[in-house]
Amino acid sequence: MISAAVETHGERLNQQVTESALPDVTKAGRGTPPESHANPKRKKVLFVTSEISDLVKTGGLGDVSAALPRAMHPLHDVRVLIPGYPQVMNSDNPIHIVGELGGHAALPACKIGRMDLKDGLVIYVLICPELFQREGTPYGANNGRDWPDNHIRFARLGLAAADIAAGEGMVHWKPDLVHAHDWPAGLAPAYMHWRGLKTPTLFTVHNLAYQGVVSRACCPELAIPPHALQQEGMEFYGKLSFLKAGMAYSSHITTVSATYAKEITTAEFGCGLQGFLSSKAQQGLLSGIPNGIDESWDSATDPHLICPFSLNDWDGKAVNASHVRQLFKLQPSTGPLFAVVSRLVYQKGLDLTQGVAEFIVANGGQIAIIGRGEPEEEQAMRELALRFPGQIGVRIGFNETDARRIFAGSDFLLMPSRYEPCGLSQMYAQRFGSLPVARNTGGLADTIEDGVTGFLFNESTVASYEQALSRAFYVYSKPNLLNAMRCLSMTQPFNWCQAVEPYARLYEELVERATATTY
Repeated sequence: MISAAVETHGERLNQQVTESALPDVTKAGRGTPPESHANPKRKKVLFVTSEISDLVKTGGLGDVSAALPRAMHPLHDVRVLIPGYPQVMNSDNPIHIVGELGGHAALPACKIGRMDLKDGLVIYVLICPELFQREGTPYGANNGRDWPDNHIRFARLGLAAADIAAGEGMVHWKPDLVHAHDWPAGLAPAYMHWRGLKTPTLFTVHNLAYQGVVSRACCPELAIPPHALQQEGMEFYGKLSFLKAGMAYSSHITTVSATYAKEITTAEFGCGLQGFLSSKAQQGLLSGIPNGIDESWDSATDPHLICPFSLNDWDGKAVNASHVRQLFKLQPSTGPLFAVVSRLVYQKGLDLTQGVAEFIVANGGQIAIIGRGEPEEEQAMRELALRFPGQIGVRIGFNETDARRIFAGSDFLLMPSRYEPCGLSQMYAQRFGSLPVARNTGGLADTIEDGVTGFLFNESTVASYEQALSRAFYVYSKPNLLNAMRCLSMTQPFNWCQAVEPYARLYEELVERATATTY
């Protein structure tokens, strides 16, 4: 079934990745964590986000919001501000009221609670029951529809950040810098700017496609001043963009990979903001800092796994694979197991996986799919499983334990994303010895070495995808080559201790610059 051309490519792979390429794990390491001694440049940073995986999560933003503040702790005092959703308010962590914030325009008054997690991470909870204590996700009801008052809900989050930065509300902690994330926190830098605060702001774009666009008619409700309704402000094709507000009024913009930082200045990936972002890049105000993953992603110690395993100990991986096949009602097989662990949305290229499914099954492969998302994509995955009973299994929903077992048990991870700002799944998969088959875009291009730790393809087409899959099937047929690639992928330096230093330096530079201009 696999074309003869792949055999030629396979010989090149054998030259690239051989048994002699196996890493010396006593030396390779995964990065040395920052020293924990007192840092004279230590800053107080308010991290504004709509989700954190400890309490509530819909995607990678939740993982970053949990991991980055913790990784930053030896260098800076980072505290997290998050809305008081039911998942937050009903957690087992006590919440102590530390302040009250007044209302403004249509934004109601609220309280600020402090939650101290067991490892010392401080969470400030924005307590406003009429806005946040609703069943569903942070953004909408369980039927997948967004809440119609999201502009009010997340403007309240942005205004709370500005209030805390101004020293209001009796929180007794005033940040030196505010770090806001994605469109739900986009009005934090804006309100701070409109209020005349000198506190510097950093705004991180995790996914440019989600912009928080609302009607200009919302201006009175949100107390948006007239001068913001311009191209240099938050105006976006006759409407208002929370995301653009965050970028327009922040001191600096980051996104989550170097390649994505370049891509979003182009028409293909710029989502209508390419000109604005090109201008920011030319001014040196846009940079890409890759995400990392936390130390819990260790196949030898992860308590979620059915059986732990380590380099060259593939029996444990086989035990996890057997569990996944049973969980997804797949037939026993000696062929490769492919995984999809993803939000089920158009961005992720799931229609392309539908297009290559027959190719995978015909060559002896099976697919396990887990995730939730857009109703249309969920139904398409269900129908795919019905087409190939016993060979493709689908579970709509998400839980951490099953996801980790799928990464551990699979041989390959499918990520045919049309765009991918950073992506975490490919890093998780590599750490567990599952080789990604992914589109050559964004963070996927930055974290997968083609033919060494995974397989990349260039075009969003079934033909291009199948070429990469052919190479994956070839490698699977060569156990020594497969295991060498697994070992290399498992020792990639994706930990946050590698990613935290650029953020730490940027925090220091922004605060020092703001201090210098104040005097």
